[in-house]
Amino acid sequence: MATEIPLKSVSAAERPCKICGCAARLFGHVDFNRSCEEKRSQILPALGIPVQYHRCVSCSFLFTECFDDWSEADFKQFIYNEDYIRVDPDYLEARPATNARYMITKFYQDRSKIRILDFGGGNGRLAHRLLAAGFTNVETYDPFTPQFSVLPDSKFDLITSFETFEHLPDPLSALDTVVKLLAPNGAVLFSTLVQPPAFEDIGMSWWYIGPRNGHVSLFSDRALAVAWQRHRFKVASFSPGVHLAFQDDL
Repeated sequence: MATEIPLKSVSAAERPCKICGCAARLFGHVDFNRSCEEKRSQILPALGIPVQYHRCVSCSFLFTECFDDWSEADFKQFIYNEDYIRVDPDYLEARPATNARYMITKFYQDRSKIRILDFGGGNGRLAHRLLAAGFTNVETYDPFTPQFSVLPDSKFDLITSFETFEHLPDPLSALDTVVKLLAPNGAVLFSTLVQPPAFEDIGMSWWYIGPRNGHVSLFSDRALAVAWQRHRFKVASFSPGVHLAFQDDL
């Protein structure tokens, strides 16, 4: 089965960081079948296919280049396939429901005027729930879901992106796209788990490093700040997993 998964060969040599361009050293590797569900004791059989991750010496961004030459079809075949639900069971209902409740709590009073885009919104369940709750302008974009695969040509006051940035082989390019979709003074509410304070000790055993989930880009607080600074945005973190990027024009 190993020969059926066309991972890019990655050198152990230092690589330029995908966020800040500084040196990134080989940090370690995990098996391709390593998933985030191992935290809940759901362990897939190892395939014997190592996925190498480098970590930046400056901003601490952790990333793999093993998937950098994959096409959309490759991701659909080997990651976002019919078995994906096994490694992310919250994807279909639980996460959209939780995120919708959060959004309703924070933005309900503006439901008739705020323009929202759910970037990387998967099955569109979050947008569906918000529309059902009385929000009047909510759209979904996700390149891996046919009905939502066309990038909107309008601007949005708020872009949400829940559990998306860790899936991006080229995160800066995706951030460029997000910023272009923002209306003036718009903001981005997103979730991605940042590396914990004890990451140096935890290392590659951190449960969020899951290539089978498509987790190819793992941020630190510093890496998030550097990534958004390119567009003069600041990042405020409400928790290790929930963040708001907003324009800093001062």
